[in-house]
Amino acid sequence: MADLFEAAGLSPQQPSPLADRLRPQRLEEVVGQEHLLGPEGPIRRMAEARRLSSMILWGPPGTGKTTIARLLAKEAGYEFQQLSAVFSGVADLKKAFEQARVRRAAGQATLLFVDEIHRFNRAQQDGFLPFVEEGVVTLVGATTENPSFELNGALLSRCQVFVLKRLDDEALEGLLAKAEAHEGRPLPLEAEARGALVALADGDGRYLLTLAETLFNIASAKPLTTKELGQILQKRSPAYDKDREEHYNLISALHKSIRGSDPDAALYWLARMLTGGEDPLFIARRLIRAAAEDIGEADPLSLLLANAAKDTYDFLGSPEGEIALAQLTVHLACAPKSNAVYKAFGAAMKAARETGSLMPPSHILNAPTRLMKELGYGKGYAYDPDTAEGFSGQDYFPEAMGRREFYKPRGEGAEARVKERLERWAAIRRGKGD
Repeated sequence: MADLFEAAGLSPQQPSPLADRLRPQRLEEVVGQEHLLGPEGPIRRMAEARRLSSMILWGPPGTGKTTIARLLAKEAGYEFQQLSAVFSGVADLKKAFEQARVRRAAGQATLLFVDEIHRFNRAQQDGFLPFVEEGVVTLVGATTENPSFELNGALLSRCQVFVLKRLDDEALEGLLAKAEAHEGRPLPLEAEARGALVALADGDGRYLLTLAETLFNIASAKPLTTKELGQILQKRSPAYDKDREEHYNLISALHKSIRGSDPDAALYWLARMLTGGEDPLFIARRLIRAAAEDIGEADPLSLLLANAAKDTYDFLGSPEGEIALAQLTVHLACAPKSNAVYKAFGAAMKAARETGSLMPPSHILNAPTRLMKELGYGKGYAYDPDTAEGFSGQDYFPEAMGRREFYKPRGEGAEARVKERLERWAAIRRGKGD
């Protein structure tokens, strides 16, 4: 066997990756998840009671999901069994459940850890239910995706969901200190470059240790600058999946930053989506929606500008056309806001569903035939431009319905003038009713 290792240029004693060598041995050594593992944390209390509930660990990559599950089984006295939804099928599940049933008969509890559990289809997820209900296994599923979207409601109802946090800079610095203590030497980095290394990890502890291992292996004679660090390490692609939750989180952040009149935050979320590879036309569609929904009559030109920005991107493409989206984002964030039209349309739609069979009043019906004229169609209609004030004050609602007020201008921006005009017309209408 040793000859085979030597022929491949390997050693049977080849060390494991730094991230594995530094894997915590106790729950209290896991960094960044004190809300779950601290003295009053729910997972810590389960481990101390040695009674575990089935759970879903939801969080970004490199935050300790697998480590927590393994240590939880160890400290609670459960047998740890691991499956990956990426590599496992129905046969693997059946085998795991049968082994757990045998252990249970012998008085040994099983913690079944399923990595990437969201990758199992709905039928496979349903297969867990009887074994979880009977207590054959205590299920601990790990996922980077929102369980509400990716897991069956029946399975979720039998599990507690615990959210793991992205590791902050303090937690990442703690990992670097452990790595340096383990290696017996400091990382060859200037202070500014060390900060850049932490930023490159983007909250992923495992990735940070992989980067640190690369730097230890190059054994630089002098501390590296930020520029030199960038030449050695490749920048990580942003965590962004265009058809999953992150896609919706970021477009929501962009829209709400615009609605909240914060151009700087809006530009940041726009940049995050573009650097993540989002389709700029998808972004343009949401910006057009924001112009209509959140700005409306307060700045009616915003809708025209939104369509112009979409056309500009269509014409120029990336990256030049992205400037038009940035300009539009700033304009929308800085524009006065009014959702009065949006709310009015919703109220009108509700009224239309409730009164959908009512005819218009007879005075505004066309009368192209003699019979229709004899029936009173068009009788008494006032042509507004011919009135003294250009406003007749006639009622245009169905007679059985009465007047309704849907549009209530907020008085922001250009809508202030609209509000004044509507109030004057309302006064005229009231005067005619006296």
